[in-house]
Amino acid sequence: MNNRTPLIAGNWKMFKTGIEAVKTAARLVKLVAGTTDIDVMIAPPFTALAPVSDIVRGSCVSLGAQNLFWEAQGAFTGEISPVMLVSAGCKYVIIGHSERRQYFNETDETVNKRMQAAVNNDLIPVMCVGESEKERESKDTFSILDKQVKKGLEGFSSDDLERLVIAYEPVWAIGTGKTATSHQAQEVHQFLRSVLEKNFGNMLAKSIRILYGGSVKPNNIAELMTMPDVDGALVGGASLDPEIFSKIVQFKK
Repeated sequence: MNNRTPLIAGNWKMFKTGIEAVKTAARLVKLVAGTTDIDVMIAPPFTALAPVSDIVRGSCVSLGAQNLFWEAQGAFTGEISPVMLVSAGCKYVIIGHSERRQYFNETDETVNKRMQAAVNNDLIPVMCVGESEKERESKDTFSILDKQVKKGLEGFSSDDLERLVIAYEPVWAIGTGKTATSHQAQEVHQFLRSVLEKNFGNMLAKSIRILYGGSVKPNNIAELMTMPDVDGALVGGASLDPEIFSKIVQFKK
């Protein structure tokens, strides 16, 4: 057994008004109260961060954001800075989600800039990597992931990355109902750990949590979590319902 604390993270994407988010968060806090051996994070939309922060304060649920911009302030209409996230109560931030890459032209280079901003502001980055269906079919999975990890973490030392979380999300399994088998997930997670080891040493590679994301549900989480290199999940749709998400968090019961 490794000594990495599992992390179950919920990405609410562009769902829930402030009032809906507060209601959902309050119910979740009740349902997962007393959870000690698993870290729990939810990432509501920006407009709900501050009110949800009040709800989760003092509970076992941490607050995360879905993105950030790399400057602390300035004339960047529509962007949110790391300083703003910290002041809204965030502990985590998701960076480079496949939807950001796909629809909003995120690149490995902008992911790297966002990573720098997160680390410099003491936010825990959840850096997302993953391949498309076409890339998997043409057997490019490992070369794509190798590039995403190396470019995303360029310029960092292993000391900078002590709290880094990586989320592997095969693009073909997000919101499609398709899930990588637990063995497919393990194979990729093992590869990601080897990339980290090659670039940052064995100590860091062993300590970093690697999450699986892609149609995670209460009925497949337990099997995924039996894999030695799967340290948790980045959950999309199933995190919007507190009853369902709490079952994923409490997969051991």
